[in-house]
Amino acid sequence: MTRSRVLALVILCTSSLMTILDGTIVTVALPTIATDLGFTPVSLSWVMTAYLIAYGGLLLLSGRLGDLLGRKRMFLAGLAVFVLASLACGLAPSPGALIAARFVQGIGGAMASAVTLGMIVRLYDKPADQGRAIGAFAFTGAVGASVGLIIGGILVQYASWHWIFFVNLPIGLLTGITGWRVLAADQGIGLRAGADGLGAFLATAGVMLGVFAIAQPADWWAGLIAAALLAGFVARQATARAPLLPLRILASRTVAGANLAQLLIIGAAMGFQVIVVLYMQRALGFSPAQSGLGLFPTAVVIAIVSLGLSGRLTTRFGARRLLVAGLVMITAALVLLTGVPAHAAYATRLLPLLTLFGIGGGLTLPAVTTLGMSGATDADAGVISGVFNTAQQVGGALGLAVLTTLAASRAGASQTAQALTNGYHLAWMAGAIFGAASIVVAVIALRPRARRPAHPRGPAGLGPGDAGGDVTLDILTSHADCRS
Repeated sequence: MTRSRVLALVILCTSSLMTILDGTIVTVALPTIATDLGFTPVSLSWVMTAYLIAYGGLLLLSGRLGDLLGRKRMFLAGLAVFVLASLACGLAPSPGALIAARFVQGIGGAMASAVTLGMIVRLYDKPADQGRAIGAFAFTGAVGASVGLIIGGILVQYASWHWIFFVNLPIGLLTGITGWRVLAADQGIGLRAGADGLGAFLATAGVMLGVFAIAQPADWWAGLIAAALLAGFVARQATARAPLLPLRILASRTVAGANLAQLLIIGAAMGFQVIVVLYMQRALGFSPAQSGLGLFPTAVVIAIVSLGLSGRLTTRFGARRLLVAGLVMITAALVLLTGVPAHAAYATRLLPLLTLFGIGGGLTLPAVTTLGMSGATDADAGVISGVFNTAQQVGGALGLAVLTTLAASRAGASQTAQALTNGYHLAWMAGAIFGAASIVVAVIALRPRARRPAHPRGPAGLGPGDAGGDVTLDILTSHADCRS
């Protein structure tokens, strides 16, 4: 890797870290925000929901516009919107102002994030370099959510909730200025290639309503309308001259399977993180800062595995095997969490499970990213990146809604440590079911293709029955499918 490409990767990963971090940094600050601004229990959830709706709903459109207008241009514009909205969030004087600013913040996050992964895979075309770059990107995604909880707890306890938004200003400005100077300019394929306005409306409205329905399960009508809009979107993409999302992308079994597996496991992981923080604060009696720091070992393990080991392990065993191994570890950690008592010792009962979860996350995220972006070309890298990030956001909203709702319903009106822990056990079991479903998807949808009889031995001397090499052939086949 050259210095300029490494710096470009750092810029893109920093932007991703900032937008992902902002999705969770608010979690530990919600009680303080509610007291300060006068939120009701019902309206308080919109501080997170507004961000998720805008972020998840606009990723596909942003990815396509990045392909048409240029990914660097879209990235820098999104970063500017995100930074300005962060300032508005920190200065918000009322619940309505904060919710509106969070929505705009989600728009900026979608604009920047939708093209980031596409820029990375086009920046590094050699498999070894691309594997390391994707490992770094996956690390920032995994750690961003955990770091958000850590930083959020520290800022709320020792400064004020306003600083969970103000912290984005220096990071965003530095990233934007450096990115303007370092990132290579690209012109895009031009608006004449087609933006599919109707498809953009159907996709954006459908995903927005879908995320809303997930975050607000009682509003079942939103789910029905979202399903109808998304069905209309699929029909439109099959007939449009210049579709927003060419269906040939989803025809790739590798890309489609990786995105579905990611949606499920991110749902389990997002719910896991929030529930673990609640467990540490409300059952174990940790402060906001202590609960955030309690997740720090998970972030460290994810960093070690995703940056130090995953690239070499992927080369040796293949992305699919690594993905399955990581999913099994995450699911096992969630199952074992259902046995922790209401007053567990952190070091002996909780820390080992957080470490196991971290190992699984460090294996899973680089592998699923490699598989999910395997069909990216110059013309559609932004769209595939948008699909990948949309699956991530929808999965996060799904897991957050399902696991927190289950935990609250099992605990009921009781606020005793035992009743709350019973609710957390149910939530973790639901997360384990998400994890088991993702394993099934990875095993079935991502199974290796049969080798062609005309080439019985590969360059490494491996035959059809030999271990290794299968996933590489599968990725290359999917890449060819997406180019055709």
